[in-house]
Amino acid sequence: MPIKVLSPGLATTVQDLGRPGYYHLGIPISGGMDRLALRAANMLVGNDEGAAVLEAVFMGPELEFTSDAMVAVTGAELPPKVDSDVREGWAAFEVKAGQTLSFEYLKSGARAYIAISGGVDVPVVLGSRSTYPLGALGGHEGRPLQAGDELPLGTGGGKAGTSVPENLRRGPGMPAELRVLTGIYWYRLTEEAQGNFFEDTWKVAPEADRIAYRFRGGRKASFVDREPPFGAGSDPSNIVDGCYPYGSIQMPGGTEPIVLHRDAVSGGGYFMLGTVISADMDLIGQLQPHVPTKFTEVDMETALGARHERHALLDNIREAIG
Repeated sequence: MPIKVLSPGLATTVQDLGRPGYYHLGIPISGGMDRLALRAANMLVGNDEGAAVLEAVFMGPELEFTSDAMVAVTGAELPPKVDSDVREGWAAFEVKAGQTLSFEYLKSGARAYIAISGGVDVPVVLGSRSTYPLGALGGHEGRPLQAGDELPLGTGGGKAGTSVPENLRRGPGMPAELRVLTGIYWYRLTEEAQGNFFEDTWKVAPEADRIAYRFRGGRKASFVDREPPFGAGSDPSNIVDGCYPYGSIQMPGGTEPIVLHRDAVSGGGYFMLGTVISADMDLIGQLQPHVPTKFTEVDMETALGARHERHALLDNIREAIG
């Protein structure tokens, strides 16, 4: 039996772990911006870790259940309510047929992940149920949810009361720290600009979404003089069109860093000073506008170590949930 969307929230979409393998065709990976929180929510309700969930941004939806289900909400601190009763985040709880799931106001973070036993059973498109709104692809009709939508569910079930211990819940600090590997265009910045980028404290700009997060507040970068290559144009931040890695950091005009995220385009003509390491990409999805942020330079060994630590954290969550 489906769940009925009474109110969609601000920008609620169906997401899973994404659709890798099509970036070279201009189709981004999409999927949950905080993959650890998405996986944990699915574990709590007995789903496969990659099952489709709802990703709610800043404001939760209001959903009417037409059958009994197990639910878990992870990620941002967006307290869930069953009818008028507040339930615990990062824990599994039951919702009975006829009851309504809604949410209190956001207390911290930016994106909450709502897992429902059986998973959201929308059609698989290119190997994923994730919504890519810019391309009207996947999810529920290729768009964020609207009032009146009905979402089919698969079959499955977890155990009420199962929770993720607080010490295994990862979120950004204050200021947030994003570790960066510098890239092949790093040489375009002067030594002074390179130092300033890592010394300055940046703030998340209001222009922050599933495509990219913009940061502002640091010093403007200066560039090494050059003869512009054919096709790059006169702006020193331009390059001849190249591929954009997931997590890469652009800095158009040398003013505001932009970190490309889940729904980003796959190439263009801006230089990339580096890439946020994979272990820290989840943190970006939980940053609210105006949050102070520091970029920290690391080497490949540190980046690989951080990835190993993140895998170990997921193993600890699996063990805690049982």
